[in-house]
Amino acid sequence: MKECFELVTAATDKTIGHSLEIKLDFGQRQKSRNKARTDCGETLGWFLERGRVLEDGDLMRCNDGTLVKVIAAQETVSQASCDNDHLLMRAAYHLGNRHVPLQIGNGWLRYQQDHVLDSMLQGLGLTVVCCERPFHPENGAYNNHHGH
Repeated sequence: MKECFELVTAATDKTIGHSLEIKLDFGQRQKSRNKARTDCGETLGWFLERGRVLEDGDLMRCNDGTLVKVIAAQETVSQASCDNDHLLMRAAYHLGNRHVPLQIGNGWLRYQQDHVLDSMLQGLGLTVVCCERPFHPENGAYNNHHGH
């Protein structure tokens, strides 16, 4: 099993080459310590700093020097949309009030599919469709630096 202990973010240097890729859904990308299989079937374990979500395009450096590129996997999500900004803000408020991880786009909101939330937003007047997309929710206002 290859082991990764270092993260090289996509923003640092997009020109760095890589030899392996691993597709991870949002749940897997949240974990600082996890194990999964690369696209070619090799087992990979990573042991990274806690509190950081792996982003699409991030590179993890293995103990043998191999670079592994993180690919945000397609996953089942709901996408709610409307042309009314006020209605979209109300929907975002209600989802945030339920601590739902939320990706915000121009005229749409995306969250991990949940039929109860789908019904709630349809009741508010939004159009909701279930689809397969990579999921990139907002990190939050405190960006993992919130202490009590």
